[in-house]
Amino acid sequence: MLDLVSLGIIIPVAAVVLVVIILLGILASGYVKAPPDTAYIISGLKKTPKVLIGRAGIKIPFLERKDTLLLKQISIDIKTGGYVPTKDFIGVDIDAVAKVKVDTSEEGILKAQRNFLNMQEKQFVEALTDSLQGNLREIIGTIELRELNTDRKKFGDEVQEKAQVDMKSLGIQIISCNIQRIEDEQGLINALGQDNMSKIQKDASIAKANADRDVAVAQAEAAKEANDARVVADLAIAEKQNELAIKQAELKKVSDVKKAEADAAYEIQKQEQIKSIEVARTNAEIAKQEREVELKAKEAQVREQQLAAEVRKQADAEKYKRQQEAEAEFIERQRKADAELVEQQKRAEAEKALAEAALYRKQKEAEGIAAVGKAEAEAIAAKGIAEAEAMEKKAEAMKKYGQAAITEMIVKQLPSIAEAVAKPISTIDKVTIIDSGNGESGVSSVGGYTPAVLAKVLESVRETTGFDLTEVMKASTYDAQVNRNVQLSGIDSVVNVNVDKTEPATVKVAAPVAETTTEA
Repeated sequence: MLDLVSLGIIIPVAAVVLVVIILLGILASGYVKAPPDTAYIISGLKKTPKVLIGRAGIKIPFLERKDTLLLKQISIDIKTGGYVPTKDFIGVDIDAVAKVKVDTSEEGILKAQRNFLNMQEKQFVEALTDSLQGNLREIIGTIELRELNTDRKKFGDEVQEKAQVDMKSLGIQIISCNIQRIEDEQGLINALGQDNMSKIQKDASIAKANADRDVAVAQAEAAKEANDARVVADLAIAEKQNELAIKQAELKKVSDVKKAEADAAYEIQKQEQIKSIEVARTNAEIAKQEREVELKAKEAQVREQQLAAEVRKQADAEKYKRQQEAEAEFIERQRKADAELVEQQKRAEAEKALAEAALYRKQKEAEGIAAVGKAEAEAIAAKGIAEAEAMEKKAEAMKKYGQAAITEMIVKQLPSIAEAVAKPISTIDKVTIIDSGNGESGVSSVGGYTPAVLAKVLESVRETTGFDLTEVMKASTYDAQVNRNVQLSGIDSVVNVNVDKTEPATVKVAAPVAETTTEA
């Protein structure tokens, strides 16, 4: 059910979208844009067609149509097509050019679209040529040949004005009308030109003669006036020259006096000038010598300053050099010190890291040793306690068994002691016996080493423990018990030995007591 409902909704929506797309496609296909020199006439739905000039619009397909109307300026050649009589009955053949275009006013467009719709330029020209030729012929019959030839602009304006009335009804505007060629049937235009040329030549000859006459009269008058002027000028020149000579004499006299005075004054002035020059020369020499002295002093001072400057400059250079060397050496030392410091820091950091690692290892080892020591101490303590308890039990047992038990224990150990004493002898690979010559055999001496060492061992036991196995063994014999009255009584038994049978001998045998000390 849900799918059917969705399908029922989707189908109308799709249909609407499809219709909209189709409408948009139709409108897009009807989009038109008119250029400035062409008018698009869209008609069909409205009574008044829509005119598009240099703008865009929409043409509804199938309902409206688009027509074109040419708006650009068109040149039309107008010819009479033969000789047409003028007002003075002279046949002329005229060529003219008219420039026309469609009137872009609303009324002009409405009229033009009724007559020139969808026409090309050639068709446009053909449609207007007949009307313009008729207007040209009409104007030719209203004007004389001379006027037609001398005032072409007036003739063109009359043709334009006359034709504009007819063109306006067609929706056409005449921009200009110019006459290109005029030719008459009898060659009268050339005759008029020749007649006019003769008149012009006659007028020119008369004018030339008059001009020559006027020139001659003017030249004569000019010569007379020039002669008169020359005479007057010569008289004036002579008078002026005479006056000039007199004036020159007077001036010369005055000039001579002035010259004499000037010469005398010149001599005086010359002497004064010579004196002044001598004084000035002397002063100049003195000043020159003073200047030379000052100059030499200045040169010496400058030289001294130069030397001082050179010495100072050299000293400054040496100082600067030493400073630079010192700075370079200081920088080098500082760089080395910094490098050594960095190296020492790195080495210290490495040693510190190693020390920390060693310390950590030592700490761990110490902790392990402490743990092991603690365990060993605990084990030793436990072992000591066990051994003490064993020794205590052993001591109690010994107290119970008495001297016989001690003797038995020592006797049981004698083979081991003898084996230990004889063991070094068994390791001897080769024995060389040298007889001492005192009657004793060397072999018997070697064989007596083991009993002698064993006797030393028993003596050491007696000295260290106080237990004398030899006396114990003697006390156990019949002679000791019967004849010498020797008695044995446990660990602290008193052995009474009656040596001379008159006074008993007392022997105290102290059994060793085991003492165990356990440290935790």
